[in-house]
Amino acid sequence: MCGRFTLQASEVEILKEYDLDQPLEGHQSRFNIAPGQGVLAIIHNGENRSAGFLRWGLVPSWARDPKIGYKMINARSESAHEKPSFKNLLARKRCLIVADSFYEWKHADGQKQPKRISSSKRPLFAFAGLWDKWEREGGEPLFTCTILTRKADSFMKDIHDRMPVILPKEAEKDWIAPVKRNPEEVTSFIEELPSEPLQAYDVSTFVNSPKNEGETCIKPLA
Repeated sequence: MCGRFTLQASEVEILKEYDLDQPLEGHQSRFNIAPGQGVLAIIHNGENRSAGFLRWGLVPSWARDPKIGYKMINARSESAHEKPSFKNLLARKRCLIVADSFYEWKHADGQKQPKRISSSKRPLFAFAGLWDKWEREGGEPLFTCTILTRKADSFMKDIHDRMPVILPKEAEKDWIAPVKRNPEEVTSFIEELPSEPLQAYDVSTFVNSPKNEGETCIKPLA
């Protein structure tokens, strides 16, 4: 799964990397982004790319209770096309979720060691995400998202059996193209994506609590 990640890049760096021309209101460097918090996402609105913050934890438009979002921070890419919560979103509500690293916990000798994992090729990348809009009569609309995951590649399998879907740079445009797609075809698209070259190092259990922020989260253990 993917339950925590970082985004330390400046606004200027993000705007340049993702060809955006509007300010990122509310953006700040984050070292411990957790479910229920805002994540920077990019969609294509049919005319151009648009960026904004979505709450991490998908609340489908048909849900009765928005608390369901805490159970839907990830979607398994292999079966998402079969699930009512994700099938229609695969077809038309795909987004980029911008990050520069993520955390995973390796189980060993009865302990859970947090590791920070990043690309060894580029400072910024995007997870494949899905988004939706939830509304309650008389209330403000809620925009939420989930991160797609896949089976661990040869690098990640020593740490965990799942990993987030990281889109190659050349696949980002296709992922958010404003066209309706067959959900099964989207699943095949993900399965054919090459693995991102990754690197990892141990960090302190300080990162275990979503209340903790700051550079201590990413400091390598001695």
